[in-house]
Amino acid sequence: MKIQHIFYASAIALAFTACTDEVKFGDSFIEKAPGGTVTIDTVFNSAEYTRQFLTGIYGMQYYGLPFSNASGVPTSQNSYQGKLDGLTDIYQIHWNGTAIFNSYYSNTLSANNDPLVSYLNDKVWAAVRQARLLIANIERVPDMSAEEKNSIVAQAKCLMVARYFDLFSVYGGLPIIEKVYTGTEPDYSELRRSSVEKTVDFMVGMLDEAIPDLRWAWDGNTTDTDAFNNTGRWTAAGARALKAKILLFAASPLYNSDQGYFGGTTQAEQDSLVWYGDFKQSRWERAEQACREFFAANNESDPLSLSLGTGGKFYELTQATEKSADGYRQAYRMGYIYQGSKEVIHSTRVATVYGSQGTYAWWNWVGLGRNSYCPTVEYEEMFPWSNGEPFQWDEENSQAKNPEYTILNSANQPLDAAGQLFYSPVKKSGRRTIQKYAIRDPRLYENAIVNGQQITLDWTTGKSSGDIYELWTGGEHAVQTIAKTSGEIVEQLTTRFATGFGTIKYYLGEEYHRKFMHWVYLSYDEMLLMWAETLAQTGNLKGALNCVNRVRARVGMDPMEKFTPELSTDKDKLLEEILRERACELGMSNNRYYDMIRYKRTDWMTRELHGLKITRLQNVMGEYVENYSPYLGSDKDNGVAEPDHFKYEKFTLQNRRRVMWDLDPNSNDVKKWFLFPLPITEITKGYGLVQNPGWD
Repeated sequence: MKIQHIFYASAIALAFTACTDEVKFGDSFIEKAPGGTVTIDTVFNSAEYTRQFLTGIYGMQYYGLPFSNASGVPTSQNSYQGKLDGLTDIYQIHWNGTAIFNSYYSNTLSANNDPLVSYLNDKVWAAVRQARLLIANIERVPDMSAEEKNSIVAQAKCLMVARYFDLFSVYGGLPIIEKVYTGTEPDYSELRRSSVEKTVDFMVGMLDEAIPDLRWAWDGNTTDTDAFNNTGRWTAAGARALKAKILLFAASPLYNSDQGYFGGTTQAEQDSLVWYGDFKQSRWERAEQACREFFAANNESDPLSLSLGTGGKFYELTQATEKSADGYRQAYRMGYIYQGSKEVIHSTRVATVYGSQGTYAWWNWVGLGRNSYCPTVEYEEMFPWSNGEPFQWDEENSQAKNPEYTILNSANQPLDAAGQLFYSPVKKSGRRTIQKYAIRDPRLYENAIVNGQQITLDWTTGKSSGDIYELWTGGEHAVQTIAKTSGEIVEQLTTRFATGFGTIKYYLGEEYHRKFMHWVYLSYDEMLLMWAETLAQTGNLKGALNCVNRVRARVGMDPMEKFTPELSTDKDKLLEEILRERACELGMSNNRYYDMIRYKRTDWMTRELHGLKITRLQNVMGEYVENYSPYLGSDKDNGVAEPDHFKYEKFTLQNRRRVMWDLDPNSNDVKKWFLFPLPITEITKGYGLVQNPGWD
C-alpha cells in the first residue's frame, strides 16, 4: 500500500484513552473490513492486514500544517488551535478564531485548555498502543518473511519514538509504555511520569534497535525500494536524524543546566521531570556524535574536509541550475516541497478532503487569511543581503546598500535612493520595466511575500514574472489602513498581509492544491545546521562554520566569516548566528519555537514585534511625493512605470498585542511557557502525572 494513502486506512484504530482507575482501550480493529468484523487474531494471521495495520499507525504521525476544523482531527491539525510558529518572534497571526490569538497572546492558557500539541488529543497514545500491539504480535503472522517482520517492527519503533518526541519537546519527561495494557490491570502506577533522562534514553534506545533493520533510503535501486511507493516510510537515515534531534534537544539549556528553569523547587524539577538536574558537556558531545554518525552513514565523515558540494551517499542539498535569484529560490523550494527530493529525510502527509476545499486545504485557509501567519519585521531583518552580508536596518531610510549590485535610476545613473530593502530600482526603457534585482537572501522571498515581489511563478523553470504584490498603504494587496485621528497603522484581522508581509512557505501554486502534500519532519539542511550547532557547542568552530556555509552556498551566499571574522573564534556569537540561520532556512518547521524554548530565550518571548508601513513614492516634477493609490488598474493601464521608490517604517503590532511583551523576561510568568501544561483532568487521576512548573 502506498504511504500516500495512509489516511484511507483510518478505520484501523485501536483507541488509547487516558490511564485511569477505569482504563479503557478500544480493541475493535477494522469494524467494517471486507468479509465482516476482523479481530486481532485475524489481523495478525494475514501479512496484508498486518501491513495495513502499520499503515494505519503512519496515519497518526504529527503533521505540522493546521488545515481543518473537522471533528476527530488531531489538535495540532486544527486551524482553530494554531501552529507553534505563531508563538515565536518570526510570525504573528491575525485571526481571532484561533487559540493562539485568544489564549496565548492574551496569556490566559491554563491546564484546563488543550495546548497546540495536545497530550491527549493528538493521537500520540493511540499510535504508541498500536505500535506496541504490532511489535507484540508480529511473530504470529504466517505469510511474511523474517526480514519484512524485522523491518515492520523497526518502523513501528520509529513511529512510536517520533510521537514520544512530539510530546517530549513541549512537555518534558513522559510515562514510558513498554507493553500492551488491557484496561483490566489492578494498578497503573508504573505509568507514572519518567525523568527527562529516562525518557531520552528510552527514545534513543528504541531508535538504536530499529536502525539495523531499516534501509538507509528508498533509493529506487530495486522495484521494491522506489521512492514513489515508499516515500514517507521510516528509514535508517530518518532514525539517525531523529536520534540526533532528540539528543540535541536534550543537550540544550532547557534540560541540560545547573539550575532548573523555574528555580528548582517545584516537584517536577526535584523529580527531574523537566531537566536532567545538572549540566554535563558530555550531552553535547553525545549529540555531536549522533550527527557525525548520520553523515558518516551518508559517506560524509569530517566537517573540516567537506567541500561546499551537494552531499554524500544519497541525501543532499538541492542545487540551483541557474545562479540567479530565481534559480536559488527554485532550488530552496524544490528541496523541501518536491516529494522526490533527496533533501527530505522524513515527511508526513494527510489525504483527507475537508469539505469542498480540496485535499491540500492549508492552501485555502492561507488564502482566506486564517492561516496567514504574517511574517514580522524581526523575521525580515534576519535575512542577509544577497551576497550573505548581514542586513542592517537604516533608521533614516537612506540607501540600504548591497555591494553586489549597482543601483541605477531610470536614466541609468547611480542612484542614492531611499528605502531599497527588497529590490534594486527597476531598470526601464521608457515606461517598460526591463530588469530589477532581488537584493536580499533568496530564502526571504520563499519565506515571506514582500512588497514588489512578482506574483506569477513558473513551477517548472522557477522564473518569476508579471504583476507585483502591492503591499504599500493603498496598494492593490495591502490590508493596513491609516487611522484618521492618530495617523497610526491599523492591522486588519483575517488578512494575509497585516504586517506588510505575507506567508509563502508551503503556500504553493494551484499545481499543488489537490495533492497529498507532505510536511517535512526531518531534512538534510536541518541536519547540517544541527551538526553545526553541536560542533560549535563542542569547540569545533571551523567545522560548524563549514556546515552552515554549505547551507548558505546553496542560495548563492558567501561564508559568514567573510563578513564577521570573529565567528571563527567567538563561540557565543557563532551560536547566535546559527540560530538566526536556522530561522532563515527552516521556516514553518517548528524549529524556531524549539530553539526559543530549548535555549530558554525569554528575550524572544517578550520582545515587542513590528510590522512594516510601506509608502509609495512617486516622482512629481523631480520631487518624490507620497502616493496612496494602487498600481494595478488605472496606473498600469495608463502606462505609468512600475513603482520602485518606497519609504519603509516600522510600526508596533497591536492587533493582537501579546501580553508577554509587557512582562519581565526573568519572571516565572514568562518562564512557565518553556513547557506546556499537562491536562488537569489527567493529573487528578492519580497515576503519577506531575504538573509542569507554573501551571498549578
